[in-house]
Amino acid sequence: MIPTIHGTDHIGFTVPNLDEAEEFLVDVLGAEHIYTLGSKSATDDWMQVQIGVHPRTKIREIRFYRLGNGSNFELFEYDSADGQLPQPANSDIGGHHLALYVDDMDAAVQYLRNKGVEVMGTPVKSAHAAEGQRWVYFRAPWGMQFELVSYPNGKAYEATTTRKLWHPRQPAE
Repeated sequence: MIPTIHGTDHIGFTVPNLDEAEEFLVDVLGAEHIYTLGSKSATDDWMQVQIGVHPRTKIREIRFYRLGNGSNFELFEYDSADGQLPQPANSDIGGHHLALYVDDMDAAVQYLRNKGVEVMGTPVKSAHAAEGQRWVYFRAPWGMQFELVSYPNGKAYEATTTRKLWHPRQPAE
C-alpha cells in the first residue's frame, strides 16, 4: 500500500468544451463549480515530462466541480499540438466510465430522459456477488459514459465480508 494513502481525491478528464461540460455537470447532474485554474503551456519539455502530452500542447483552462459526497471532478480543455483521438469505447485501452450512486434508479433515469440525456438501454439487475444492485449507462453531450448505480439494500457479497461498500444510509467507519 502507498504509505499514508486515504482514497480518491479527484477524477480528471478532458472535454472538448468546458462551457458545454459545465452546463451538463451543473444543470443536469447537480454539481457545484468549485474553482478554475488558468491556462498552462511551456517552451521546454514540462508538458511532456509532467503530464505526458506533446510538449507544445496547451491547457486552455481547468475547472473543478463537486458532486454530492464524492470526489471532485477536474476538467481540462486542451489545444493539443498533435491532435486528439475520439472518445474511447469502454472496450478500448483507456476506456472508462464514471459511476454515480442514486437512491431511486427509476426516478433518476426518468429525470435524465426528461433532460434529453441519452440513457443507454434500461436498468439492469446484477446477479451473483452484485445481486441487489441495478445499473444503467448514460452519455454526456461529448460522448463520455457515466453510469447510475443503486443498491439500497446492499449487495449479496456483503454478507460474506467485513469490507462493505460505503452507502449514504450507513455511518462512515
